[in-house]
Amino acid sequence: MVEDELALFDKSINEFWNKFKSTVSDTSCQMVGLRETYKDSIKAFAEKLSVKLKEEERMVEMFLEYQNQICRQNKLIQEKKENLLKLIAEVKDKKQEVEALTANIQDLKEEYARKKETISTANKANEERLKRLQKSADLYKDRLGLEIRKIYGDKLQFIFTDIDPKHPDRPFMFSLCLNEARDYEVSDCAPRLECLAEFQEKLQDALKG
Repeated sequence: MVEDELALFDKSINEFWNKFKSTVSDTSCQMVGLRETYKDSIKAFAEKLSVKLKEEERMVEMFLEYQNQICRQNKLIQEKKENLLKLIAEVKDKKQEVEALTANIQDLKEEYARKKETISTANKANEERLKRLQKSADLYKDRLGLEIRKIYGDKLQFIFTDIDPKHPDRPFMFSLCLNEARDYEVSDCAPRLECLAEFQEKLQDALKG
């Protein structure tokens, strides 16, 4: 009986041992599988993470490049804006200069028109005066034998004949010039007249009138 029990116990121990080894072996295999799976997962995750990091680095580089481009564009826009403001200011100044020149030209045109009218009026008056003088000269020439000569010293010499009925060829003369005061002055009167000063004053008034 004891030997049978020992044999049965020994059999039970062997069975337990075999089961234990089988269980431990299966568990070890499972652990090894899990570890390999874990390694593969970690490796794949690391690779994905590396790819993701590189993509993010490229995105950061692209963002920085875009930011630099935006800064350069903003700088160019600011420069163009400043240049445009300068051009606007220059155009405004030129416009004011053109307006001032236009106003000056208009003033000059009006002044020229006034002077032209004045000159025209003066010319007409001079023409009328010349006509009267020419008429008077012709009359004096016909009636008194008047002859006008230009002599030394920018003087005009007036010579009359046909004054003395007894001696129609006898000359009567005087010279006329402008003095420093731009007044008419009678000189070289022959024969000498006592009323020369009065005659000169009347001549001055007549010429001024």
